[in-house]
Amino acid sequence: MKKIKYIVMSLIVLTVMIVASGYVKNTTDLEKNKTVLMLSNNQNQRINLFVTHGHCSTPFSGAVDNIKIDVTQRFDKGNPLENMKISFDINPNSFNVCSLDDNLTAKIKTPGLFIGKENEKITFRSTQVYTMGLDWYQVNGTMSIKGVEKEVKLFATGIRDSKNSLTHSLVIQGQMNLFDWGIDYDLIVNGKSEKIATKWMHINMKVDGLTTY
Repeated sequence: MKKIKYIVMSLIVLTVMIVASGYVKNTTDLEKNKTVLMLSNNQNQRINLFVTHGHCSTPFSGAVDNIKIDVTQRFDKGNPLENMKISFDINPNSFNVCSLDDNLTAKIKTPGLFIGKENEKITFRSTQVYTMGLDWYQVNGTMSIKGVEKEVKLFATGIRDSKNSLTHSLVIQGQMNLFDWGIDYDLIVNGKSEKIATKWMHINMKVDGLTTY
């Protein structure tokens, strides 16, 4: 009888240990895969843009809304933004050319160029991130201009102190062909298509104050 009781008690203890071990493992896995918010709705965020066909360009800036950066929490010393997700909106009605010439700002705000009939914002939503090197990432995603979505490829560089594992700033940049959206810059702005088309739009944005919540 005592032997049976001992066996039963041993089985109970073993079962408890297995359950507890599984709980700890699952909890650890959840912590490793925990998504933390690094930035959301920075009120004063701006983005720099310019369009060019090589020998001249028009630089301008715009207000960024609804910016959000999510990352997967990690406990090693690897790239902290390896599995990040990025999304942001750009208000084309806020565009302002970096010049004292108001006519240039008016040209960038020409209806049909970046401002559609429905006043849609330019949006970006990341779909996949590849680590290119130390604090250097390729960010694939979809960009919508005037409601038309196209695949784009951006690059992001994380900035952090040498002794800090957490990124405090992020530089996002890239270029896209406006023809992918059917945008003929010269035709819309100047009324005539050019042989050497103004087709490239470049973007550059530095996001400061990244922190986990």
